Amino acid sequence: MKVINLSEHNSVLNQYLREIRDVEIQKDPLRFRRNIERIGSVMAVEVSKTLHYEQTDVQTPLGIAPVNTISDNLVLATILRAGLPMHQGFLNVFDRAENAFLSAYRRVNAEGELEIVAEYMAAPSIEGKTLIVVDPMLATGMSMEVGYLALLRHGTPKHAHLCCTIATPQSIEYMRKALNDSPDVTLWCAAVDPILNDRKYIVPGLGDAGDLCYGIKVHLSDRPAS
Repeated sequence: MKVINLSEHNSVLNQYLREIRDVEIQKDPLRFRRNIERIGSVMAVEVSKTLHYEQTDVQTPLGIAPVNTISDNLVLATILRAGLPMHQGFLNVFDRAENAFLSAYRRVNAEGELEIVAEYMAAPSIEGKTLIVVDPMLATGMSMEVGYLALLRHGTPKHAHLCCTIATPQSIEYMRKALNDSPDVTLWCAAVDPILNDRKYIVPGLGDAGDLCYGIKVHLSDRPAS
């Protein structure tokens, strides 16, 4: 599995990363979502440089212009709910891609262990296509693994690009092992932060991306008994 950390090279991406981390700027959900979307668009352009192209001829008002365009069949998948703004950023670039949506959430099982539960998926066939999976926060890697393996029930992609805003060394190593370090998978990160806290949140990270995008969620266990 190839890992690409875009923060190793300076670009405008750094500006968007700074803003989504800033506790004051985070108070504006619209701006937070927009910055996540812009990160998705920038990353999509970087991913586009690795795709396959073929030349086509375009009729202009004055003649014929040869243009190299993407020849891969793309499927853009996202893990709800935090992935939606980043997904839109990718879709702004890959506007002809097919789309897939999955739900995945954390819960503590009867043994007191953290697990990821996936309950919903709507996806086209991914057989022989180029799959792009978007999930902003790669904390443990478990959500991305569950989502990716669920998508494989719809076929085997030619290549998979797993894209996140912030990852950790722990999650990167987890994905390497989970996917047997497959050469047909590329992991893209806008940044890699050093550690997870005891709640499995990335530090320094940015907090809960889903809550910052769409408001604080209520867990069933938090609701008062009726």
